[in-house]
Amino acid sequence: MTVTTNASIPAPIRQEIETRLDRIEAEHGVRLLLAIESGSRAWGFPSPDSDYDVRFLYVRPRDWYLSLAPGRDVIETAIEDEIDLNGWDVRKALGLLLKSNAVVSEWMLSPIRYRPADPFLARLAALADDLLNPRAIAYHYARSGKLAAERWLDGEGEVPVKKYFYALRPALAIRAIRLNPHVRPPMNLRALVAASDLPPALAGQIETLVEAKARTNERASGTRLPQIDALIRGELARAGELPARKLRDRFADRANELFLELVNP
Repeated sequence: MTVTTNASIPAPIRQEIETRLDRIEAEHGVRLLLAIESGSRAWGFPSPDSDYDVRFLYVRPRDWYLSLAPGRDVIETAIEDEIDLNGWDVRKALGLLLKSNAVVSEWMLSPIRYRPADPFLARLAALADDLLNPRAIAYHYARSGKLAAERWLDGEGEVPVKKYFYALRPALAIRAIRLNPHVRPPMNLRALVAASDLPPALAGQIETLVEAKARTNERASGTRLPQIDALIRGELARAGELPARKLRDRFADRANELFLELVNP
C-alpha cells in the first residue's frame, strides 16, 4: 500500500496534527495504525476554509479487550482551530469491514497520510479487497449521494457547490465500480474521474468545478451544470445493477485471526 503525503497541508497545521496524534496515543494508551485526512481535502475538492478532517485507526493493549464491560470503541475530540480529529478501534473497523462498510476502505486509500501505515494495514487492505461486495459498496454510495442531492437535484436554480460535490463523488464511485467491480473505488475525485471513463467534455466540466471551489468558501453557490446533474442522477439510480456477494461468514474467521494476532504480538 503506497504512502503518499501532500504538500497542500501547511507545515504548521501538519505539525499540530501530528502533535495531537502523539497526545492521543499517550493519554489513551493506544497505538495508532493509520492516521489520514478524510473529507474534502483528501477527496480533492477543498475550499480555502475547509476543515482538516483527521481520521485514525488504533489498537489498545490486549487486556483492555478482555474486560467484562466493553469500553468505547471510538476516540473523539472537539473541533479546534479547524482540526476535526476522531478515530475508531481496530475491532470496530474489522466488524464494519465485514459489513462492506466503505468508510474503512476509503481511509486506507486516502492520499494524505499523517503517519506511516502500520504493517498490519497491508493485511487489512488485502482483506478489504477479498471482501469486496460491489452491490453493497454501490448502495453505500447511493445512500450518501441521494442524501446530499436531496431536494436540489430535481429542482432549479443555483446549488451550494459543496452539495454538488457531495453528490458527485458518490455517483462517480458507483460508476467506477460498475466499470471495474473487482477494484475498490478510489477516494480522490480526480482518481475517480480517471477510473470512470467520462467523455472529455464532462471531465473538463468537473475539473472547472474543482478549480472554482478552490477559490470560494464552503457556503458558496454555483450555476447548475445539466450534464453533471444527469451524471449524478443516472449513476445514483444504478447501484442495484452491481453484482452482490455474500461474504461475511467466509471471512469472519480470517478477520478474527488478524485481530488476535494484532493484540497478541
